[in-house]
Amino acid sequence: MNNEELKLKLSEQYPTATFEEGGEWVNMFLEPASFITSALELKNHPDFHFDYLFCLTCVDWKTHLNMVYHLTSTKHRHAMVLKVKLDCNKPEIETVCNIWRTAEFHEREVYELFGVNFLNHPDLRKLLLTDDFVGFPLRKDFEDPINMIRL
Repeated sequence: MNNEELKLKLSEQYPTATFEEGGEWVNMFLEPASFITSALELKNHPDFHFDYLFCLTCVDWKTHLNMVYHLTSTKHRHAMVLKVKLDCNKPEIETVCNIWRTAEFHEREVYELFGVNFLNHPDLRKLLLTDDFVGFPLRKDFEDPINMIRL
């Protein structure tokens, strides 16, 4: 199914979702409260069958954080981007590593570099930085006293 057909089916299935226009893939925004049930549906629904999470990251917009999930269907050969807006002061979202196993290390990286707490993650600990490192280096409010980088 092409992007237009996919967007139409997604908007029927998720009437409260919003969509971002342009880009190579369909970009769908969900509220955090409906995120985990929608993620399960996206994987298991026969029309979507998004069985592969190939990228998970976070974007700091200064006013909020966006979790970004790139999904593809190995059966139907379509792809989409799922986005969820998080509060900068208490960024937390349910883990998806029980839905897509590839998320486990991606979530650890986002936890470490952006400070997002993934609820019910089986092994949420630092992956790259030392245990005594303070702060979240990919957040725009991070100040590095050694390199003095400001965004």
